[in-house]
Amino acid sequence: MDFFLLSLINGLSYGLLLFLLCSGLTLIYSLMGVLSFAHAAFYVLGAYLAYGLSVWLGFWLALLLAPLLVGALGALLERHLMRRLKGHSAEMLMTFALALLMLEAVQLIWGNAPVDYRVPAALDGALLELAGVSLPAYRIFIMAVAVLVLGLLAVFLRRSRVGLVLKAALTHPQMAQALGHDVPRLFTLVFALGCGLAGLAGALGGNAFVTEPGMAATLGSVLFVVIVVGGLGSLGGALLACLVIGCLQTFAIGLDASLGSWLGFSGPLAGIKVSQLAPLLPYALMVLVLVLRPRGLMGQR
Repeated sequence: MDFFLLSLINGLSYGLLLFLLCSGLTLIYSLMGVLSFAHAAFYVLGAYLAYGLSVWLGFWLALLLAPLLVGALGALLERHLMRRLKGHSAEMLMTFALALLMLEAVQLIWGNAPVDYRVPAALDGALLELAGVSLPAYRIFIMAVAVLVLGLLAVFLRRSRVGLVLKAALTHPQMAQALGHDVPRLFTLVFALGCGLAGLAGALGGNAFVTEPGMAATLGSVLFVVIVVGGLGSLGGALLACLVIGCLQTFAIGLDASLGSWLGFSGPLAGIKVSQLAPLLPYALMVLVLVLRPRGLMGQR
């Protein structure tokens, strides 16, 4: 029971953190049709900015300011660089170049070694007891923030005037422009929002995991797995894929059994532990989804 509850909380918190990151990329792809290779770099930048700001201003102000700064940088990059390549095949290459530039800048400023970005003292410890299991406060805080952002996104996209215009611009951008809406400004807004969500994920996840330049490579590939499994452009699919992948990996890491004892066979592969296969599970899931449902779990044809 202890193993199940802890693994479930860790899996849900990791999945929801992953959703914060993937939701921004999904929004950008939905409106702009670009899979931004720079998205994981914005995640790294958010973690490092939160660390740098927390040294001077404390964790809570850093958590607020870091996503705003990352979103502002995203708006500037979209307005002055990516907009010039709109509709050109080099637009995706531009995001790749921006990712390299941002990661190199991070290493020049903060170095290659991990930084000491810690969980705030108020959230460092158990929050409550459930069935005799102490649940970590910071993991629950991550889940609460992610659920709050999910609710705000739903209200923004379904209820606000800007959200309705965005939905119209997804399928009929020329008609939206003809009706007097500034579609290029909407592109900038969405790109800034997506980058800001990545920065928020970095600010929240940097101290829950490790803040170092390699964190982009750790989550970057999983990011695209989520997009494929959930379905291109589907926020609901991204949420479902993130929760499945988060729980799948977390439960696998906690299993100390070998394949031989678990599946009941012997041979050269029998000594491999289930936990060793955890990093492979998202990619195995992606292959399975592509074979059975190529458009993803909730993607459109």
